[in-house]
Amino acid sequence: MIARMLAAAVAAILLAVPAAADNPAAWTQPTAPFRIAGNIYYVGTRGLASYLIVTPKGLILLDATMEANVPAIEKNIRALGFKVRDVKILLNSHAHFDHAGGLAAMKRDTGAELDAMDGDVWALENGKHFGDQNYVGTFPAVKVDRRLKDGDRVTLGGVTMTAILTAGHTRGCTTWTTTVRLKAGAKAVVFPCSLSVAGNKLYGNKAYPGIVGDYRASFKRMAAINADIVLPAHPEIADVMGRHASGKWLAPDLLPKIVAEAQTDFEREMMKQQAIAK
Repeated sequence: MIARMLAAAVAAILLAVPAAADNPAAWTQPTAPFRIAGNIYYVGTRGLASYLIVTPKGLILLDATMEANVPAIEKNIRALGFKVRDVKILLNSHAHFDHAGGLAAMKRDTGAELDAMDGDVWALENGKHFGDQNYVGTFPAVKVDRRLKDGDRVTLGGVTMTAILTAGHTRGCTTWTTTVRLKAGAKAVVFPCSLSVAGNKLYGNKAYPGIVGDYRASFKRMAAINADIVLPAHPEIADVMGRHASGKWLAPDLLPKIVAEAQTDFEREMMKQQAIAK
């Protein structure tokens, strides 16, 4: 099941080109917002996740997906009873157009500050992927207000999101973690950054020569993270929609399985690119 979901997500990412017709339809398919657990809500589209974290002092929005999806995300925020201007902090999983493309518009509409990992600041502020790859996908550039380092915390209204650097997919790919309190007790929530190769050049990447080492370090690091609830940027990777339908969000064994599948795909792609390079 996980292998099929991951393969579907990787295939979708490989289609990431500027022509909207080439993107999976689910990426721009509106879906009603819903509560996941505690103070965490889903406000994205069917195929691209945007997560809303509610605090007594305002809202935190993780990923604004594509620029075209901003109106739908804002509609979902309002449908939950909040104002768009209630969003005080914008976060990003990684600087690709399908997750960062809407940040500029969302920042304009909310007046929120944008906090992002240092390694992705250049890409966000230039509106394009950093590094050598075999796909393209530009997006509106956006100014970063706070540059984050590995382990930095973003806190609002007593709620803390911790930034964990899991580079490779992008140079600043960020896995976010927080905690929710349920009847079953405190549970660890992890928003894992993508580990897929997704068209990245692994050999001879002049702009990002450390890409392979970063991927390998991220596999090891993410596999060790304790995660009771897993919420990825591409919802199909953790069957977010299926879990919403069933109400079964607790899956403490899920993240290591996702990492293992991603690492297997990575090694396969490494061999392929190595053979071509020879």
